[in-house]
Amino acid sequence: MDLSFPDLDGPVAQRGIGVIAPFDLALERELWRWAPLEVSLHLARTPYEPVPVSFEMAELVSNPAHLTAATRDVLHVEPEVVAYLCTSGSFIKGLAYEKSLRHTICRAGAQDAVTTSGALLEAIRHLDLTRISVLTPYDEILTHKLHDFLAEAGCAVVRSDHLGLGGGIWKVSYRTIAERIVRADDPAAQAIFVSCTNLPTYDVIEPLEQALGKPVLTANQLTMWACLGRMKLPMMGPGKWLLNVF
Repeated sequence: MDLSFPDLDGPVAQRGIGVIAPFDLALERELWRWAPLEVSLHLARTPYEPVPVSFEMAELVSNPAHLTAATRDVLHVEPEVVAYLCTSGSFIKGLAYEKSLRHTICRAGAQDAVTTSGALLEAIRHLDLTRISVLTPYDEILTHKLHDFLAEAGCAVVRSDHLGLGGGIWKVSYRTIAERIVRADDPAAQAIFVSCTNLPTYDVIEPLEQALGKPVLTANQLTMWACLGRMKLPMMGPGKWLLNVF
């Protein structure tokens, strides 16, 4: 038998991103759509917590002990960066806490660390944004914690909308998300941020950016953008303001 055909020279050498996800993440497939062919995602989850999406849940899923354990769970496959894929868990206690979560991941052995809210701040600086609109699936209390986080970073929220969901966030339709993004937009906003890594957004970004004429920044998009930037790799998928910037 002749085994000289070229496919046996593969597979393509893989470069890894470790992903620490909250226990209820349902959008792994959306994450993969942002990744170039040579990138593999290695997921670990925080422990199940029997509480609705809320400030309490955000505290529980950002417990440093859980992040330490999850980081160690993915280290054996040698990821180049480990991401804490949770917006609310990384913004609820302000800038210093977000920084401390990245330090926790690095102390657990990661080469580098990203959080979703930290990635949002990186995009704000990169795009020189000072005024944005916000859409979240959360309740009012958690949404205002995001406002506080952005204010601490020097970025004003000029308009905001929230869905008030306590669960099942991944089930929200694209039509509903698109309509609420449009409702959240404001002429004074330089961009729109759509919070939560469990809210599906991939296919609405490009048409809404074209319609609104401004960046539509989403949680999974920004997390992958920040990770790939550290790896000196281009982001795949929609979001023309963030493509090929590293």
